[in-house]
Amino acid sequence: MELTLLGTGAPAGLPRPDCPCAACARALGPEARAATSLLVDGTLLLDLTPGAAFAAARAGHSLAGVRQVLLTHPHEGPPVEVPAGLPQPARVPDGRELALLTGHRVRALAMDAPGTGYAVTGPDGTRLLYLPPGGAPAGLAGPVEPYAMVVADVVGRPDAVARLRAVGALGPATDVVAVHLDHEVAPGAELRRRLAAAGARAVPDGTTLAVGAYDEVPDVPRRTLVLGGARSGKSVEAERRLEAFPDVLYVATGGTRGGDTEWAARVAAHRERRSGSWQTAETCDLVPLLKEEGPPLLIDCLSLWLTDAMDAVDAWDDAEWASGGERALRARVQELAAAVRETRRTIVAVSNEVGSGIVPATASGRRYRDELGRLNVAFAAECEHVLLVVAGQALTLRG
Repeated sequence: MELTLLGTGAPAGLPRPDCPCAACARALGPEARAATSLLVDGTLLLDLTPGAAFAAARAGHSLAGVRQVLLTHPHEGPPVEVPAGLPQPARVPDGRELALLTGHRVRALAMDAPGTGYAVTGPDGTRLLYLPPGGAPAGLAGPVEPYAMVVADVVGRPDAVARLRAVGALGPATDVVAVHLDHEVAPGAELRRRLAAAGARAVPDGTTLAVGAYDEVPDVPRRTLVLGGARSGKSVEAERRLEAFPDVLYVATGGTRGGDTEWAARVAAHRERRSGSWQTAETCDLVPLLKEEGPPLLIDCLSLWLTDAMDAVDAWDDAEWASGGERALRARVQELAAAVRETRRTIVAVSNEVGSGIVPATASGRRYRDELGRLNVAFAAECEHVLLVVAGQALTLRG
């Protein structure tokens, strides 16, 4: 089965008309995208968009062989004129299957938002899933045979990808192609980096893909360290890296701090951002979690883990530090680093980068700064991917 992406953008396209944002200003050349429309084997058109016939011609195809046009969602903007010779667009009712004379079978999937998803099985038996913008499958129950390709709104609805992974519909060899791309993420390197973390990719308009033939599925890093200063966006970046995965365990190392309203507000903001399918564990006992089998871990953050570890060895007292506290703390850090090296779980950890700031005025403050730097070095050495977040922008240090 062959798929040509006549467009890969949001309904309004990219750049959006008359939008002055930086992302739209950079959406030039191959980064410019028409509204998403898919041509399957030259016979099935999924979503009719303005200029579809010209887009097909530019890609070296014709719409003359199209026998069925199916819609997933009502497009914003002016009505789209049906080109001469094309059948009238239709929509398959949820749960129903349409059999085409060409040998394709199309089953409509119910969404949790307005629109229809389509599972297409080609004459050769390969399976493609196409989801509308802003939608995720509703009522999925596993196990489901993995699709060869999933074409979906990965940026807008990463939880849709997580739902498919949870029931087995998205496997290790599934080619995940992001469409309905809008101006929420800057095009180019930032978009590619964000999609790779979800195990997905984007392709330019007009690209033709062989469904089931792609063997370069992005390798999602198993261990990632996200560094950054205060309010740099490091926690948001860490959460984004796992939002396309189900059943994440969020490990909060800061505790509850009863009576501290400012801390309670921070915790509430973090919880509001998390997926509803994630679980939370409030603990600094990280080594047992790393040794266990289980879903991905998001550890936020190592800075507070270090505070707890230094409290445990009384590292703030100079005499205790000199008489064994330093050795005890280094042993704890080595134990944690060894657990990271040996873990089979996917982990994303957050830590503060404090070495570039003002030198603390107290000996204990300088001790904490130095030990956090050593902890970050030890942890980063065991990670395939290390990021530094500055002003909300993620810079890749490794991976």
